[in-house]
Amino acid sequence: MSFRFRGPNASSGMGLADHGKNAFLELKRKKVHRYVIFKIDEKKKEVVVEKTGTPAESFDDFTASLPENDCRYAVYDFDFVTSENCQKSKIFLVHWSPATSRIRAKMLYATSKDAFKRELDGFHYEIQATDPTEVDLEVLKDRAH
Repeated sequence: MSFRFRGPNASSGMGLADHGKNAFLELKRKKVHRYVIFKIDEKKKEVVVEKTGTPAESFDDFTASLPENDCRYAVYDFDFVTSENCQKSKIFLVHWSPATSRIRAKMLYATSKDAFKRELDGFHYEIQATDPTEVDLEVLKDRAH
């Protein structure tokens, strides 16, 4: 006998709000944002944009926007120059799940991750981070090259 869990997004996860899809497309195609931070809105039962960063904002601004004790999804547009002196850009999808966050939050973000990823077409690399050292600029540089 098997049991199926029912209830809010027990298996399928929460979908991304339309403005979240638009923010990602603006980052990807128009370079309007350097990063987008997403959070799960449990009342609306969807993933919404919490914050966007302008193209002038730094990687430090991005990491400072990730809460110390709560989970988030984020995308970051990483610009770099290759060894052949070519300007490149890679989009990173970050699953931020600090060890100090609530277990319920960790579970909610984990069960919604696949549904969220399906909505974002065009990121290059994925990072699962539980502390700031796992989402360090050097980590992005190593993955992008």
